[in-house]
Amino acid sequence: MHARLSLLVLSLAQLVIALDYNIVYVALPGIGADLGFADHDLQWVVSAYVVTTGGFLLLGGRTADLLGRRRTFVAAALVYAGSSLVGGFAQSPGVLVAVRALQGIGGSLLFPATLSLINTIYPEGAARNRALAVWGAAGAGGLCLGSLLGGVLVDAFGWPSVFLVNVPVAAGIAWAGRKLFPPDARRTGTGQFDVTGALAATAGITLLVFLLVNAPETGWTSPLTLASAALSLAFLALFAVVERRSPDPLVPVRLFARRGPTAAMAVTALYSATFSALPYFLTLYYQTVRGYSAFATGLAFLVPAVVTAVGTQLGERAVAVAGVRRMLAGGMALGATGAAALGLALTAGGPYALLLPGIVLLGIGQGATWTGMWIVAASGVAPEDQGVASGMASTSLQVGGAVGLALLVALAGGVGQGPSDGALLSGIRAAVFTAAAGIGCGALLTSGLRRAAAPV
Repeated sequence: MHARLSLLVLSLAQLVIALDYNIVYVALPGIGADLGFADHDLQWVVSAYVVTTGGFLLLGGRTADLLGRRRTFVAAALVYAGSSLVGGFAQSPGVLVAVRALQGIGGSLLFPATLSLINTIYPEGAARNRALAVWGAAGAGGLCLGSLLGGVLVDAFGWPSVFLVNVPVAAGIAWAGRKLFPPDARRTGTGQFDVTGALAATAGITLLVFLLVNAPETGWTSPLTLASAALSLAFLALFAVVERRSPDPLVPVRLFARRGPTAAMAVTALYSATFSALPYFLTLYYQTVRGYSAFATGLAFLVPAVVTAVGTQLGERAVAVAGVRRMLAGGMALGATGAAALGLALTAGGPYALLLPGIVLLGIGQGATWTGMWIVAASGVAPEDQGVASGMASTSLQVGGAVGLALLVALAGGVGQGPSDGALLSGIRAAVFTAAAGIGCGALLTSGLRRAAAPV
């Protein structure tokens, strides 16, 4: 019972992180009108969360290892609760963007702490795989349910409700985590926190995600983009130098001696660049091409949420039978087929039912791949490195998502130029087909998982 309650709390934490990623999308028009956002600044309600989450994940992972997983989990959940409370009563654009940045920092601490708690509470093998599947179902479902929940809350209570709903949930998981999770053991080693490396990595990754998010709006050759790129490269180069000289580096070199963590970073980056980018284009399709309301758009994401959650469970069972590598290859092949079928079904006036075959195949493949890639990321990693290993994989998830979305948006914009009503639809379909091709290529990455491919 204790293990089940712990998993429930960890899954709720993952649900909060996933929901906050896109729950504000349907609230953006109301936020912009009430708080007086300029049109070009409204994107930062979303981007501030993405930038700080991606930039601080590596730091968050090592913090969980060095300062304690339970302690980091509780602190991160309280950051979520406090920032969400302020966001619900925000009266100016600056305050709301700052709140979203704080929520992102909370997520960058909470995500690796949650994942490393799973990987240390549950022993490697079937028990951990089941826990990761349940945790993955909460996250995958949350990404899709965010639009539905956001539409319901905004229609009923207004945009502040998408922030205030987090307060009791985040405060509750902080209290439950303090009660349920094992106390943080006293560190007996001599390792110290690599402050210089942590600051350099955080600055470099934050600037990298910033330019990837901001460049499509300001231009890839704008002074701000070029300055961000130069500073990002400088900080990342400094990080590499510091890591080589540090007696206790932020990212231990021993982790790169195994194929698992390195291959997991590649798989998570590709996953986010393809699977995770598709809801953006589906939202555009539903609301702009088909004219769905915010609530109807949320309902349209209900089927993908359920199917993706089912896929996470099927993935866990497939690992026990076929091993991680074969399961990942099969999941990505299924996802690629579903994305291609979905692209063919995107029309200007067809019924929603026409999309369902592609949605079902895509969702099952997405859920299975999500479970498998986190199994790989944790396999064979020592308990004292689980936090940073989780941070490495989740950082590649965020950076990959920013790169993929930027490229697909640019592609859709280039294909969709012109005055015709079908131009936007053509751009959306081009992006979906490109994502399908990227998912199909992902099966090749599984060759790096051979040493971690034994059934567990």
